[in-house]
Amino acid sequence: MLKGLNSGDYAFNTSLTVIIPTYNEELKIERCIRSVLASEQPCEKWKVVLVDDCSTDQTIQVVENVSADEDIKGNLVEIISAGERPIGEKWAGKNWACTQGMKNVDSTWVLFLDADVELEKETLKRSIAQATEEKIDLLSLAPKLVCGCLSEWMVQPIIAMLLAIGFPISKTNSPTTKEAFAAGPYMLFKKDAYLAIGGHKNIPNEVVEDIKLASLIKTNNFKLKFLLGLDSIKLRMYTNFSELWEGWTKNWFLGLKKNVPKSICASVVVFTLFTMPWIYLIGCTLMIIIKDNRLILINQYLVFAVASVGTQFIIRYWCKYKFNLPTKYWYLMSAGGVIIFMIGFSSIWKTLTGRGWTWKGRELG
Repeated sequence: MLKGLNSGDYAFNTSLTVIIPTYNEELKIERCIRSVLASEQPCEKWKVVLVDDCSTDQTIQVVENVSADEDIKGNLVEIISAGERPIGEKWAGKNWACTQGMKNVDSTWVLFLDADVELEKETLKRSIAQATEEKIDLLSLAPKLVCGCLSEWMVQPIIAMLLAIGFPISKTNSPTTKEAFAAGPYMLFKKDAYLAIGGHKNIPNEVVEDIKLASLIKTNNFKLKFLLGLDSIKLRMYTNFSELWEGWTKNWFLGLKKNVPKSICASVVVFTLFTMPWIYLIGCTLMIIIKDNRLILINQYLVFAVASVGTQFIIRYWCKYKFNLPTKYWYLMSAGGVIIFMIGFSSIWKTLTGRGWTWKGRELG
């Protein structure tokens, strides 16, 4: 977690630019912008640069309406267009918009913030304070996941657990290890360090740009810090199954470093741990009801199934403690195992062939 603030414990005399890349975010951007502008002043000089990546919806109009609201600090917001991507160059995801947003940045700190997050009032101030005090070059916060639709409740808790296992915070923050991880929704850079590693401009075709930037920070001997930001930032990643499917089939295989055996194994393990116990439980119950004569064997499988399902609840309860993720709909992880199993294989196919490998409808391959 971010440190708390005490009077006079950080240098107010610094500057910050918050860059928010957007592409068709009309349903999410208002909550984000309002939360940013409601922040306590983080430093002496700060501004918000919204970089629109050629949206085809009402994203810009929504931001302009918010900026015109006299009750908030709309004068802090600068809206710019990223413009069309250069012909013959391959730019993935938000790398182009972030690069364009950096062109006129003259602040000491730059924060890349996704349009689907909401900040608490002290988040910016606490981030600047801790990064300054500890001489951090990249401070990234893992947000509190917010689930709305049923597909999110099925999949997101499992993904959160996998990320916690796959990218241990202690190893990420240790300067003696190679592990590097950052959460793209909230990445606060010391500008000099960002420019030294080349920034987003240096990785135009990188789909999982957050992990790559974290790796560049660490390998170039800058200081990386990744923290849980459960009390500082909230994130609702997807609003329906279609968005969730597109998002995780984009990232699954890449997150496992394009390792086919590892990706297949991970998908099978998730299915085995989260779906198979429920299949056993339902199957054994039905066999008992119809009075199958293999009762001893059935009871053994039933005990195994009940124990496994109980373990799932315990794991989910641990997530409530660790990630502030409610136990609501915990049993839906049984269906989540099936979805992630299919996501794993689909992600391999899409990434290797480029067919249907998209983000928000834009081709990645």
